[in-house]
Amino acid sequence: MSKFSSAVKKTQISCRNRARNRSYKATIKTLTKKYIFNLNNINDSNYNSVLCNLASVYSKIDKAVKKGILHKNTAARKKSILARAMKNIYR
Repeated sequence: MSKFSSAVKKTQISCRNRARNRSYKATIKTLTKKYIFNLNNINDSNYNSVLCNLASVYSKIDKAVKKGILHKNTAARKKSILARAMKNIYR
């Protein structure tokens, strides 16, 4: 452990940011799994809930890009995978 105050502060900040980023990424993974589960069990009655799940995942991904947690190409790839999953169900 460093004794310099700037190094100590940098370590504290990186730990704080790491925890924040991990929780954000975990939320995105949880919402994605929920969306995929609902997509696999889709019928006419829960179609709107699946669309709401998709919208919430998209929103979380976009906010992560805005905050610098995800790269924009990573976000685009994740969103395209989700859209492709919906498209394959309705083929």
